[in-house]
Amino acid sequence: PTQTLQGVGERLQEHSPLRGLRRPGRFGLLLAAYGLFLLLGAAVFAVLEAPAERALVTGLQAARASLLAEHRPCLAEEQLAGLLGRLLAAGGYADFALSNGSADPAWEFTSALFFVTSALTTTGYGNMVPLSDWGKIISIFYCFVGIPVTIFFIQGLLRYLLPILTYRPVQYIHSRWGLPQGHVAIGHSIGLGLATLILFILIPAVCFWVLKDNWTFLESIYFCFISLSTIGLGDFTPRNFKVTFIFLFPLFIGYLLTGLLAMLVTLETIYQLQEIHALVRFFAPSRRQRLEEDRVGIVTRDQLGMSSIDDPHLCVLSPASFSLSEAFRNFFSCSRQDFPEGLCSR
Repeated sequence: PTQTLQGVGERLQEHSPLRGLRRPGRFGLLLAAYGLFLLLGAAVFAVLEAPAERALVTGLQAARASLLAEHRPCLAEEQLAGLLGRLLAAGGYADFALSNGSADPAWEFTSALFFVTSALTTTGYGNMVPLSDWGKIISIFYCFVGIPVTIFFIQGLLRYLLPILTYRPVQYIHSRWGLPQGHVAIGHSIGLGLATLILFILIPAVCFWVLKDNWTFLESIYFCFISLSTIGLGDFTPRNFKVTFIFLFPLFIGYLLTGLLAMLVTLETIYQLQEIHALVRFFAPSRRQRLEEDRVGIVTRDQLGMSSIDDPHLCVLSPASFSLSEAFRNFFSCSRQDFPEGLCSR
């Protein structure tokens, strides 16, 4: 048998003081730890961002007061407040309005293609939104159908790419040089992660840094990561570049789709590590255990249904319940039959 690294979850089970807890108790601790992680993140961002927000508000209030003092005879405070409110409500459309039509319009074909791509990939920068009622209605139905189709499409690509980019390289290196499969899988995951970082984060960040006049390199990296992780906060958007708008946006759409797929391949490769599987099994039952529990439950219910034929006091269970459950079990168990349980399996 191939020697493998001992999984993190297995070490937890053997040496952790939590090994005596049942899985529901372990999952409760995991849930509490995640809640603490959320609270810690909120506290860190509150401490970091509150001073920056106060400085920004103070500067805007000073600029507003200076503008009103300079133009007080011909500019009323109510008029300025109304104009600023409309500009804020316009969001990304304010640039086109303030440029007197010289800027690129938001809703032409290439930008509309960018909108549907960001919507179906759930990136959603927020700088382009439907303005009409019909646009909002169509967006609901389009995304209701398009997001599942996109997920199905990406899953199909993953099933095609994972054997090529993950399983075969690991098996080849393991069989060619006789290295432990666990070490090879971990090294391959690290290499794939670094390649994704360089090709889809750092190099595109340099391009955006060059193309955008007012972006720093850190902001460019931030934009690439926020885009490919489908967070899409909307504070940085791919608009107003130096190069031609029509030429750039198709390239960015291709980058968004390819980079998203590369991120998913990397994450799925890391998830396939036996150490990750063992860690998951420490907090939750494995798929095999769940299938065994389902099989026992199905057989028990089937036996109960057969015994109820002779006992009029028991409700009769249809034999179809067994076949239907078995069909669903077979369907979901075969959905990943091409994927191994872990890249470090013995």
